[in-house]
Amino acid sequence: MTAASATAANPKKIGVPTLLFPVAGATTYQDDFGQARAGGVHQGNDLLATKKTPVIAAESGTVKFWTTSASAGCMLYLYGESGTMYEYIHLNNDVTMKNDNRGKCVAGMSYAKGLKDGAKVTAGQQIGYVGDSGDANGIASHLHFEVHPNGGAATDPYPYLQTAQHLLFFAKLGTPFTLALTGTVVSSTDTSLKVQLSLLQGFPMRLTLKGLTQTVTVNVPTTAVIQPAATRLLAAYAGEPVTIWTQPALTSLKAMLGADGALTGALVQLGS
Repeated sequence: MTAASATAANPKKIGVPTLLFPVAGATTYQDDFGQARAGGVHQGNDLLATKKTPVIAAESGTVKFWTTSASAGCMLYLYGESGTMYEYIHLNNDVTMKNDNRGKCVAGMSYAKGLKDGAKVTAGQQIGYVGDSGDANGIASHLHFEVHPNGGAATDPYPYLQTAQHLLFFAKLGTPFTLALTGTVVSSTDTSLKVQLSLLQGFPMRLTLKGLTQTVTVNVPTTAVIQPAATRLLAAYAGEPVTIWTQPALTSLKAMLGADGALTGALVQLGS
């Protein structure tokens, strides 16, 4: 979107990888790439989300802050290890949840707390917050997201967003967490449960996600408590209601993605 987009090319050029979806929360979007806008042709997709929803690195790489564009407002470049460059535009500049415009383009406001210009980041790490800065002021809060393969011209992000991996939950990498996963049994073994989720609660981040549709496979060691008492895990049947409380653990990307075996159950409650 600006001249800086052509700089800091990464020597690795392997094409756009499978991305992590850049907004860690409920999002709506459509393929609006190429649409006519007041400032010219739209170079990205607008991902609508609640103001201050965490924005994460779509792949590992290096970040660069950009704070002097009147149209982009508070924005960030992510130079991915694949050679792909990503633009994160209209990041937050509001102190409150209202459109007060009292914040500056700094870490803890637009960018993730503690993040430094030029820092290396890992995929899934928080790098900013959804907002409405720049010429999005007063419009519904959103992330304008661009994809520049090999650091070149913008291409339509929509196909990459459609195949991107979505986080099951979000927490700061390396911080402790535990989850309560509610849903129905898909299948079971004597050491694991595959569950169709409907509700996720996360602690200590006070997270509640409803209306989920993902499936997740949770390890259930012999030390886990299974209720009702004397119930064997293999007795669980498809469609049976279940709630699993996970063991306390440190947040990792695999855990946030709900990768098979990344979560371990401490307590399993079968039945309604």
